[in-house]
Amino acid sequence: MSRPTDAWRAEHENFARLLDLFSREVDRFHAGEHPDYELMLDVLTYLRHFPERTHHPREDVAFARLLQHDRSIEPVVSRFLQEHRVIAEAAREAQALLEAVEGDEFVARERVEAACATLLVYYRHHIAGENSLILPLAAKHLTREDWDAVGRAVTAETDPLFGDQVDSRYRELRARIEAEARG
Repeated sequence: MSRPTDAWRAEHENFARLLDLFSREVDRFHAGEHPDYELMLDVLTYLRHFPERTHHPREDVAFARLLQHDRSIEPVVSRFLQEHRVIAEAAREAQALLEAVEGDEFVARERVEAACATLLVYYRHHIAGENSLILPLAAKHLTREDWDAVGRAVTAETDPLFGDQVDSRYRELRARIEAEARG
């Protein structure tokens, strides 16, 4: 049987794959090329909605349970909760700017790049921090009862991109991810 933290880590790996795709398109934008805005917006839509509806609510319960076991980690947990809010706002801003660009509105290139870079830096830093700080603490402290509470935090929802049934909105994105994985 896999450890409860394995699913958490797997979702982080999926998010990181999306950030890599997004980053390559931002690099194309920076180079003055025409990036795949539709792909970028699909990545942002997914990263704004799936984690907010499923991943982060489960983390919130895990964080609360961790604090019940060890109050000394409160500053660390507080940091990650704050980062969830920063990431959500950075993704919202990047998406709004990319939608404006795709809608032929004038938006300064530097503003778009800064918004996208902010999202990438914060999200990657956040994932790395949770993987190195929070997941080992969760593996050490959380009991079967704690993990059951984490599992009940949200109703079971199939991942619309990485699940067995890919939502029609994400089919092209999933195909791109699979093509890149094959090399």
